[in-house]
Amino acid sequence: MDRTPATAWPHPRRRVAVTTVTIKPGAMVLADWADIWRGATIRIDPEAKAGVDAAAATVDRLIASGEAVYGLNTGFGKLAQTRIADDELATLQERLVLSHAAGIGEALDSRIVRLVMALKLASLGRGASGVRWTTIAAMQALLDADVLPVIPSQGSVGASGDLAPLAHMSAALIGAGEATWQGQRMPASDALAKAGLKPVQLGPKEGLALLNGTQTSTALALAGLFEVEAGFQAALVSGALSVDAAKGSVAPFDPRIHSLRGHPGQIDVAAALRGLLDGSGILSSHEGCEKIQDPYCLRCQPQVMGAVLDLLRQAGAVLEREANAVTDNPLIFTDTDEAISGGNFHAEPVAFAADQIAMAACEIGSICERRIALLTDPAVSGLPAFLTPNPGINSGFMIAHVTAAALVSENKQKAYPASVDSIPTSANQEDHVSMATHGAFRLLKMAENLHVVVGIELLCGAQGTDFHAGLTSSPTLETAKATLRKQVPAYGDDRYFATDIANARDLVTGRGLVADAGTLPGIA
Repeated sequence: MDRTPATAWPHPRRRVAVTTVTIKPGAMVLADWADIWRGATIRIDPEAKAGVDAAAATVDRLIASGEAVYGLNTGFGKLAQTRIADDELATLQERLVLSHAAGIGEALDSRIVRLVMALKLASLGRGASGVRWTTIAAMQALLDADVLPVIPSQGSVGASGDLAPLAHMSAALIGAGEATWQGQRMPASDALAKAGLKPVQLGPKEGLALLNGTQTSTALALAGLFEVEAGFQAALVSGALSVDAAKGSVAPFDPRIHSLRGHPGQIDVAAALRGLLDGSGILSSHEGCEKIQDPYCLRCQPQVMGAVLDLLRQAGAVLEREANAVTDNPLIFTDTDEAISGGNFHAEPVAFAADQIAMAACEIGSICERRIALLTDPAVSGLPAFLTPNPGINSGFMIAHVTAAALVSENKQKAYPASVDSIPTSANQEDHVSMATHGAFRLLKMAENLHVVVGIELLCGAQGTDFHAGLTSSPTLETAKATLRKQVPAYGDDRYFATDIANARDLVTGRGLVADAGTLPGIA
């Protein structure tokens, strides 16, 4: 992709910051969407204009032919048999947007809204939707002026696309509903006026093209994927630190073990753990000790986290394809001047991917919590009770573990697969739906919970290694530990704990410790 390097918003593995992403419809990769999620400016590639213009011309010819074509000059859904007069086509599209703007609930985060709009630009830019380039340019102008539609989070079942949320997105284009301008919420008409923009009058097919599609569920799933990946990579660091804190063995990470099983994620995670622990003085201090095997939460990290990595990569591949897809209806084929109705708006692939990401988030947090429990239990770890030098008068990490356990259980409750649910809508025309938006919406909260759990393990691991007087961990882990200690000092007597947990969480979310750890396996 065309990129402009700068000094903000680094991708965790690229290490080169990106401030502008040019959307090349059909040719975007996950890293592009990650950069947009983290704040990069969005530009639609002007080379897409020729294909967009060709599809718009096809729409004009189909309408001029007098033939009834769904979505162009007919009603929608169960009303598809109703023919609309040519002089009412613009009104048809406007009323479609207004009637479908039926969402409710808290507004989506502005970063999600930007990602939704970017995904819609990528889809429309493929030249198979029949919209005019002026309408695409109007969406680009909203982004340029920091006018972001207010999109309620509830109201989509992921069937004919994310109809309600995308209707709220589209309403701002025509000056209806609400929007934010420079962060201030107001009527969309006021936001457009303050930005010096005019409402768009939609042409034939344009309202339907804007409303149909999976862009809301895909944006939520992508954001969840990126944030769960942050938790995954930080959990590799915290897991390695826990091995040292517990004086565990590096033998289970031997590459020969993992090559015999053959799973790519497992092989990559074992290699990452070996690299993180390379040069540890704590490890070398207990070579030849009487301990035979470590508990699974230490020993089986490659097997558990490797399976997680494979799952995240699979979900990422699905979402990358979906982000490049055309998902409205009908689709315009310029080579034959046809508009063909199908079902690309059905978000089943996104629903499955979201369920996979949710399961992955659960398992990362679950094995982290088991290591926290191990480190705080003196009977298993050999460390002072609850990792405090003066147990009894001090409770140490006792309730920090309870917090981790609570969040792990909350994530388990949220992880019930959304894709197995369905409910018929639109007078049974849309009789099987994906629930993709439900499945994707929970992911950011699950990722936030995960980041807290990983942050607590980082605190436990750092505290545990402090008890090995005169010994140090590997250079890589000591660097990560130093970054943590800049935000959270070592524990002596009990103190107000919530701030420390929040600071550790922020290091996970901000990927500061991942940057210290060098190259770690991820979704791409």
